[in-house]
Amino acid sequence: MVIGYGWVPGVVGEIVRAHAVYYAREWDFGPVFEAKVAGGLAAFLERYDPARDRLVHAHDGDTFLGSVVIDGSDPELAPGGTHLRWFVVTDAARGRGLGRRLMDEAVGFLQSSGAASCYLDTFAGLDAARHLYESCGFRLTEEREATSWGTPVAEQRFVLDVDASAAGAAPSLTCG
Repeated sequence: MVIGYGWVPGVVGEIVRAHAVYYAREWDFGPVFEAKVAGGLAAFLERYDPARDRLVHAHDGDTFLGSVVIDGSDPELAPGGTHLRWFVVTDAARGRGLGRRLMDEAVGFLQSSGAASCYLDTFAGLDAARHLYESCGFRLTEEREATSWGTPVAEQRFVLDVDASAAGAAPSLTCG
């Protein structure tokens, strides 16, 4: 397994496909969700700044295994804010510790980049992912019923206070 950083040819398609396949199979998400993932990734890459953003992907040879993105260049973010996005681990890599490794990469980048905070949006029912987020110091701050992804779900927002974590006021920025 090799961890890579930044854009490489085909990685956007692999990330979109991994999300679309998993969420269609497990949660009955459809084309609205896939289009949101693809459109969001395209917009992210158009403004990508390696000083504020981190795209992490894992492969085993030519096989895509997973990804996570820290989006720090979104113009809608508050100063010092970041957005954890497109965290996915494929079936081929589940149970091998890749999710934790990707989250370690993400929170390590947050600390080294000087980010003040990070949020992620998800939904209720993704229990393994929630456990991982909470083990990294993210806390649930909001929950509401919505159809943002084309299917009714209980959307959740988790927030990590990077400043407090770095100062020792919250869990350290290592997962687990």
